[in-house]
Amino acid sequence: MDLPMTDRQRELVGIARELGRDKFAPRAATYDDEASFPFENYDDLRAAGFLGLTVPSQHGGLGADYADYMLVGAEIGRWCGATALTFNMHTCTMLWSSQMADDLAMTDDQRARHESRRAGIYRKVVEDGALFAQPFSEPNSAAAAGKAPFGTTARKTDGGWLVNGRKHFASLSGAADYYGVLCTEDRADAPANVKDTLYLAVPGNADGFQITGTWDPVGMRGTVSRNLELDDVFVPDDHQLMPRGLYYQAALSWPHMFMTLSPTYMGIAQAAFDFTVGYLRGELPGVPKSKARAVPAKQYAVAEMRIKLEQAKALWHRAISEAGINPSKDARLRAYTAQYTVMEYANDICRLAIRTCGGRSIMKALPLERLYRDSRCGSLMLPWTAEICLERLGRESLYEPGETD
Repeated sequence: MDLPMTDRQRELVGIARELGRDKFAPRAATYDDEASFPFENYDDLRAAGFLGLTVPSQHGGLGADYADYMLVGAEIGRWCGATALTFNMHTCTMLWSSQMADDLAMTDDQRARHESRRAGIYRKVVEDGALFAQPFSEPNSAAAAGKAPFGTTARKTDGGWLVNGRKHFASLSGAADYYGVLCTEDRADAPANVKDTLYLAVPGNADGFQITGTWDPVGMRGTVSRNLELDDVFVPDDHQLMPRGLYYQAALSWPHMFMTLSPTYMGIAQAAFDFTVGYLRGELPGVPKSKARAVPAKQYAVAEMRIKLEQAKALWHRAISEAGINPSKDARLRAYTAQYTVMEYANDICRLAIRTCGGRSIMKALPLERLYRDSRCGSLMLPWTAEICLERLGRESLYEPGETD
């Protein structure tokens, strides 16, 4: 994607490019058509060691950090959006418990317990090849947006927690071995509080856990994001992915953790631009050569697409380079801006691509119509939907913390 990278990043992105070009892209249409999960792609990711991409090297992983993941995720998104989006759920579960957790303030006891617990989680990934999901959404979207406690609750019991609730749009449904469920601690003597959010790894084969509903959406069909229902599901203490109550601290002090859906759509935007150039140059299989590239209207459209792509890439790259704990106000607002820009521009670039390439490009034999459908989903995704980004950008530009009218 012609972005500044370290040698290590180029190596990791190169592996992702080979997997995507040679394996993921040829399969993408089938997963989309069937709305089936890309199990074969995950076999390839597992064989490449990429399930441990953001697992620290001392625990047997590849030790990639936030910026490394974002670049790899964007490359995967160029070839198969559904694989990139679901890979985000797994990879960020590891990232939240490693780089982000390491930056948080903890007592010595909390840190020791977390180190022991995450070592067990990482073993499941590195040694057993376990796959983790990260279900956020609930029927009441206010919780995933950070405006209310999660409706899914966890009550302390001997040796662990009893979890009750419902999640929807839960990607990797039926494919994940563990589901990183965000829930609110049920304190019988106190009202629910967002500060009491827990992050627990729920085994997919646990008693009381079931997957319900169907999955037949317009785009991102291979994510298989069905409903999760939890009825007194027991989760042992060792399955805490973050220490008790620290998710709230992370959400406030590490806001870039919520930008990790954007690489998928950055990759889709790049793929739509690449497709358009290849199509107009007559370089794609099955596309006849023509003189369309000589038409000024086509050239103007490609220019507009390139401008949007370069704007999105530049802003996105700056935002991920600023990621870290307690960013400045400007860096936080830039993260909202980058998220909004990538999600909206990806769809706009796909729209321009279809208009510019013409009628043949909407056929399912070519990937552009799938890119367009997948791209439309980005601005809807919690916790930073396009609307939430606009709301926060406006409010936080005009008000300092604590100010009211």
